[in-house]
Amino acid sequence: MSAEAMSAGAAGAEAAGGRAAGAEVTLLGVRHHGPGSARAVAAALAALQPDAVLIEGPPEADGLVAAAAEKEMVPPVALLAHVADDPARAAFWPFAEFSPEWVALRHALDAGVPVRFIDLPAAQSLALGPRGARDDGPPADGDGTVTGGGDTSGRDGASEEGEGSGVPGGTSGPAPVDPIAELAAAAGHLDPESWWEDAVEHRTPDGDPLAPFAALAEAMAALREHHPAERRDLVREAAMRQQVRAARRAGHRRIAVVCGAWHVPALAAMPTVAHDRALLAELPKKLKVELTWVPWTHRRLSQHTGYGAGIDSPGWYHHLFTSPEQPVARWMTKVAELLRAEDHPVSSAHVIEAVRLADTLAAVRGRPLPGLTETLDAVRAVMCDGSDVALALVHRRLVVGDALGEVPDSVPAVPLQRDLTRLQRTLRLKPEAEPRDLVLDLRKDLDGERSRLLHRLRLLGLHWGRPSRDGVNSTGTFRETWQLCWEPEFSVRLVEAGQWGTTVRSAATGKAVADAANAELTALTALAEQCLLADLPDALPEVMRALADRAALDTDAGHLAAALPALVRTLRYGDVRATDTSALTAVAHGLAERLSLALPAACTGLDADGATARRAELDAVHQAIALLGGDTAERWAGTLAALAAREPHGGPATGVPGLLRGRAVRLLLDDGRLDAEEAGRRLGLVLSTASEPADAGGWVEGFVSGGGALLLHDPTLLGLLDAWLCGVPADAFTDLLPVLRRTFSSLETGVRHTIGSRVAAGPLTAPAGGSAPSAPLDEERADATTEVLALLLGVQVPQPRIPRQTDRRATA
Repeated sequence: MSAEAMSAGAAGAEAAGGRAAGAEVTLLGVRHHGPGSARAVAAALAALQPDAVLIEGPPEADGLVAAAAEKEMVPPVALLAHVADDPARAAFWPFAEFSPEWVALRHALDAGVPVRFIDLPAAQSLALGPRGARDDGPPADGDGTVTGGGDTSGRDGASEEGEGSGVPGGTSGPAPVDPIAELAAAAGHLDPESWWEDAVEHRTPDGDPLAPFAALAEAMAALREHHPAERRDLVREAAMRQQVRAARRAGHRRIAVVCGAWHVPALAAMPTVAHDRALLAELPKKLKVELTWVPWTHRRLSQHTGYGAGIDSPGWYHHLFTSPEQPVARWMTKVAELLRAEDHPVSSAHVIEAVRLADTLAAVRGRPLPGLTETLDAVRAVMCDGSDVALALVHRRLVVGDALGEVPDSVPAVPLQRDLTRLQRTLRLKPEAEPRDLVLDLRKDLDGERSRLLHRLRLLGLHWGRPSRDGVNSTGTFRETWQLCWEPEFSVRLVEAGQWGTTVRSAATGKAVADAANAELTALTALAEQCLLADLPDALPEVMRALADRAALDTDAGHLAAALPALVRTLRYGDVRATDTSALTAVAHGLAERLSLALPAACTGLDADGATARRAELDAVHQAIALLGGDTAERWAGTLAALAAREPHGGPATGVPGLLRGRAVRLLLDDGRLDAEEAGRRLGLVLSTASEPADAGGWVEGFVSGGGALLLHDPTLLGLLDAWLCGVPADAFTDLLPVLRRTFSSLETGVRHTIGSRVAAGPLTAPAGGSAPSAPLDEERADATTEVLALLLGVQVPQPRIPRQTDRRATA
């Protein structure tokens, strides 16, 4: 189909279309986000000089197009549409610098000619729901929810790429088709993307600027004869034709239409107005929607992020569009700069050889110019020494890229978004798509405010900052380490969070209060800690009230054990952020008392996995109660003593597992509530022949884990353990071996070696008194340390004592 045929087909519609006499409509079919298509559109518009430009997109955005001319508008950006009373139902229309639609939009604005969006209104496309729900009307359940990265109305599926009418997953209607794959196969190519690069993206406009569009339109017309469009596309095309007719009625004589190439045949041969009205009459009722511009990223343009009309290599396409002269040499230079910044030894000679290799590979493979495949092969071989690790860095940073767009303040925004923007500027926290670490010192006012902002956003489900695993992020320190990374879908979450308040603080407060109404005990303790970290004094009383109610009713010891440590940690370290933690004190003590009563029964009759999980809870609770102190610690010591005494005389189901009994004894010993002699007596009882080897092995694991130095300082304990181990029957020893290995592998390396040396040195016999004899005091050696100790302690050095000869003999 020639360019003249396309124009004639559009202009030959019936007079009922209401077009002005002599109006000419030129259809420019494109692939979205294609640099070759963008250059071709720019050349075609420069030649046509249209007096109106129509672009595939939601018509409600016509009032926002002027913002694209502002210098603060930096692509990639996207149009965001969301349902006013249900912000989670949203859709994006992204634009990159190399998007043909963006080129057409900027051409119209620079030329001062009207520009309109002509796709199905967002109010109706959102009512239809996501592509693939149903093709013949609204979703069966009436819910067409599309979450933040999704897109239902402007870039959904392959058809929005100018590629076909692909529909994900079991829908009615025609089978999905990939037009680029079909055209590549017809040309004898197995790789559709490589064929498209050679045929379109690497082309520079020369000769007739309309010739590429004519060839593509002819190919799409042939494809649509064999692959009919699905019903959703037919409805959208009816809406586009109505907009073209409206442009004619407005008196425009040279109209340029930029749309997906798949739609060109449907717009070239217009049916009657009645036909299109009948299709549009089947649409569901319009929803109330709101639109705005939001920043976008190159990463979100890539297919592997889940965006339906994405491209594999937005960073590469951006380079092709912005560097038409010597693109390969300039690309290799960028790669070299990146690798040098990451301490890879890359020289100018590497760049030259990489360019030569890419050109050679393209010639061998029969390609007109090196494509992305050839450049990456050359980079891997020459600059990365065959390493896929270094190549992955190039792919992430350059092939995909992390460019983040910007939008001017003049575009509409919800109050919550404006407040966040104000805070970002005040606190000097610029949103960036590239992840970066941020270390905060909470003693500084600025860092304290930054910490509160990030914690409040996390409460709202907006994880711009995430606690870094490599850093220290604890309420018990003055230091927090975050990793910041801005994602475009945060714009949708800000709209959703607007229901809780108009500022970040009020929205976080409202969200916390709402969450507290239905949260379980463990979630409430975490929520209380979040409220303190985020400094939300208005939310904390409501959360504490709910926490007290849940704690009074919850009888599950596991829930109580999971809830207490977070509360105590907040009580102990809340003053780091100068927050009031008094409201938590009564609840924390109440939880500790109830846990002291409930835990012994909850530890009875557990299997191996249950005992292991309970032991972790036991350690956490013990540490928490140690911080609480007072009468609570005394009651807890009684609970540990009760646990240690509950032996399974009537079978495993009648008592506390050995792992927990041994752990209770160890905790009492470490706290000084049990002496070493009593601990040795209990160990001797457990390791007697009357005890089951498996239970005894668990007891030893609980007793020894956490530090084995006590076995070195008390030969009695080590001797008892050695004697028991030597006396375990062979069949029982095989079953015990995994437990014993796990137990001793947890000890410090030096302790393990020393224990092994002592055991290998000979029999370990405990002295009759139950403890090792004390070595005589060497006063002369002790006196030699006095001066050094005084210097370390900062006290006055006493006069050294010189022992008399008669004293030495007496000591000897």
